[in-house]
Amino acid sequence: MEAALGLRLTRVVTAGLIALLAAGGPVMAAEPSVAGLWQKIDDETGKTVIWFLFVENGPAYDGVAAKLFPRPSDPPGPAVCSSCKDDRKGAPLLGLPIIRDMKRAGLRYENGNILDPRDGNIYNATMTLSPDGQTLTVRGYLGFEFLGRNETWYRLPDDSAKQLDPVIIAKYLPNQMAATPKSAAHPPQRNTKAADTIR
Repeated sequence: MEAALGLRLTRVVTAGLIALLAAGGPVMAAEPSVAGLWQKIDDETGKTVIWFLFVENGPAYDGVAAKLFPRPSDPPGPAVCSSCKDDRKGAPLLGLPIIRDMKRAGLRYENGNILDPRDGNIYNATMTLSPDGQTLTVRGYLGFEFLGRNETWYRLPDDSAKQLDPVIIAKYLPNQMAATPKSAAHPPQRNTKAADTIR
C-alpha cells in the first residue's frame, strides 16, 4: 500500500514538474528585446538628445537615428555626417545607422560597434537590456571593454512611432506604414477656394 502511494506521489510530482517546465518555456522565450524606440537624455540638461530605433537586421540588431532634437547651437539646415569616414560619409543624420552588428546573447548585445557622428570615430560596443526591458546600458570602448563609458537610454512607448518622420517609418517600419489608414497618413486638404466663396 505504501509503495503504491509512493509511486502515485512520484507520478504526480513528475507530472507537475513537466507542466511547470512546459509553462516556463514560453516565459523564457518572451524575454524582452532591444527592438523598438529609445531615447538618449543629456546628463547635464536633462533634455532629450536623440531617439534611436533598433531593428533586427538578419542575425544582428542595428540602431538608427530616428528623431533628432537639434540644440540652439547646431548649424541650420539638414544635419549630415560630414565627419564619417566609412559608407556613412555625407549621409543625413536622420536615419543614419549609428549602432551596427549587435549580436544578441539573452539580455546582452555584443560584438557590435557605435559611431560618434561628431568626429566620425567608430568604437566597439556592448549593450545590456534591463530584465523589464525599459532601460538599455550602452557601452562604447576602444580595445578593452573595461576602458569604455556607459550611457543609459530609456525605452519609449510603442505609440511614439507616430512622431517619426514618414521616411523613417517607410524605411524601417514598413509594416506600421501599411497598418496606418490612408486618411490618417494624409489628412484631407482643405479646399480654400470653396471656403472663400462661402464667406
